[in-house]
Amino acid sequence: MIKRLQFALNHFHGHVTRGVQNVVHPSSKIEQSFNVYISSLCKQKLFKDALQAFDVVEKNANCLVDPGTCALLISACSSLRSIEYARKIHNHILESNLLPNMILENHIVNMYGKCGLTKDARKVFDNMWERNVVSWTALIAGYSQKGPDIEAIKLYMQMQQSACSGLTEVDLGDQLHAQVIKSEFGSHLIAQNALIAMYTKFGRINEACSVFSRIKSKDLISWSSMIAGFSKLGYELEALCCFKEMLFQGTYYPNQFIFGSVFSACGCLGQPEYGRQIHGVSIKYGFEGDAFAGCSLTDMYAKCGFLRSAKTAFDLIESPDIASWNAVIAGFAYGGDANEAMLIFSQMRYLGSAPDDITVRSLLCGFADPFGLSQGKQLHSYIIKIGLDMDIPVCNTLLTMYANCSCFMDAYKMFNDIQGNADLVSWNAIITMCMHQHQVAEVFSLFRTMLLFQGSPDYITLANVLGACGKFASLEMGHQCGSLERARKLFDCMQNPDVVSWTSLIVGYAQFGYGEEALNLFSRMKNQGIKPNQVTLVGVLTACSHVGLVEEGMQLFNSMEREHGVVPTKEHVSCVVDLLARAGRIHDAEAFINQMVFEPDIVMWKTLLAACKNRCNIEVGKRVAENILKIDPSNSAAHVLLCSMYAGKM
Repeated sequence: MIKRLQFALNHFHGHVTRGVQNVVHPSSKIEQSFNVYISSLCKQKLFKDALQAFDVVEKNANCLVDPGTCALLISACSSLRSIEYARKIHNHILESNLLPNMILENHIVNMYGKCGLTKDARKVFDNMWERNVVSWTALIAGYSQKGPDIEAIKLYMQMQQSACSGLTEVDLGDQLHAQVIKSEFGSHLIAQNALIAMYTKFGRINEACSVFSRIKSKDLISWSSMIAGFSKLGYELEALCCFKEMLFQGTYYPNQFIFGSVFSACGCLGQPEYGRQIHGVSIKYGFEGDAFAGCSLTDMYAKCGFLRSAKTAFDLIESPDIASWNAVIAGFAYGGDANEAMLIFSQMRYLGSAPDDITVRSLLCGFADPFGLSQGKQLHSYIIKIGLDMDIPVCNTLLTMYANCSCFMDAYKMFNDIQGNADLVSWNAIITMCMHQHQVAEVFSLFRTMLLFQGSPDYITLANVLGACGKFASLEMGHQCGSLERARKLFDCMQNPDVVSWTSLIVGYAQFGYGEEALNLFSRMKNQGIKPNQVTLVGVLTACSHVGLVEEGMQLFNSMEREHGVVPTKEHVSCVVDLLARAGRIHDAEAFINQMVFEPDIVMWKTLLAACKNRCNIEVGKRVAENILKIDPSNSAAHVLLCSMYAGKM
């Protein structure tokens, strides 16, 4: 085999071999041929042959191995654990000036790790200009093969602080944790703190708590990591309790990072009173002007609706960074004061701070109606000026802004400009706009195109398309069964449907008479632990009405608040009135309306009046019509229905 390769090389260089005439071939053709040949050997898992072929090629000064073939050769070394060829191929890559190349460097780190050469792997890793999750994973895997040592523990800490701390190799983390426990470092505080950080990055709060609880002498990093983990993962109350416990023990003073985490927790909980108390504590410890703590404090006050307090907190920051500016601008923009947000934005630029994509996106969200269109267009011009007009998240926000301001042509133009690079948010934004404009056919058309270019939809997409199916069914009653079938197929494609998706389908089935199917879906939804909302229960009550399950419907209504935490609204009451009226229980329906805690509306009375007509109950019908005319004296429907009842009686 190797002789054949040597023959091919000689042939390409014009040597006369077995009567072959002198032929001169371009060097690119030579390289292409042997790269293809070696790649083929690697892909067939003929690793030894591939490495021997590399030896032949390397001796030929005019031939270079391309990056793709190098990657395959590196994988061959990894599989064979060949230290000799590992170093030989690495040297060839260096001599060929193929670095820096993050993909190749990741392969080299992984190769040295698998060959047990962790020092070589670390040297390559440290010299990388750019690293990603794969880089960290490869290096950690190399250390884990030889067993943890202090270098592995230090690597944990570096990973925690790096941009790649979003490592998601959970199995690798478990493996390393097990090895740390077995080793002499099992009770090492640095290792335990690193494990807390790792588990909170993975979103595994229980494992983080388990490690934290076993630390006998917690330091400031232990407390900071645990409080930050609670806050970031949505366990805000636990974050505050952990903070309180830390203060109670009195061993360490909280730092600016801990204050930042607890301010964020207060903001998410909507508890400004706790935030104010902790704000006072932070002043006591001298963090009032700190950028990190001040940024979170500003954000907390803004989220709780205290915009003036947010501005005051921001003004006290000694050297506000971009995150601080963004926090106060977003607070006013989302809080409905777009003018103040724009003033702060102007101040930011005047003081020399350069806005980023988050800044302009926050501002755009403040223009949610036609009155903000002029400022929105001015900001759009500025976005073009600073070169963010092709940033997809910014374009998505611009699209939404134009849609909210009723500038649908501008919104369409934005979408068409980015369609080749549109992401799921882009498609959802344009589909949602069409849905709000009742452009049902356009929703279906966009959805079909999206499936071709974007791939899998999410719950927002499906909620809109399910809604469009319902509207289509109401417009084309003859095709409602087919529309609901399409809606069901879309629903079944979802991996983890949320309450919006369940509700959309339940309401769809209920509205068009498929009560039993709606009730079956509701039962499945509860079994999967999905908590129904107000709209869900409207759909279920409607389904009970359509299939005549009066007692079940009444039982659901009476248990709504107790079992599901949903306070009955007028919509739910209207469903119960319809439920009783359809079953012919006219007097019960009237009594139910009269005993309500809030004033009945005209829809309830009209529902009952229609039932009175169907049952020719003039006695109740007359009283119902009088109630309708009290609410709306000009309502002709009450007179018409009364006349119809009297005519039917005659």
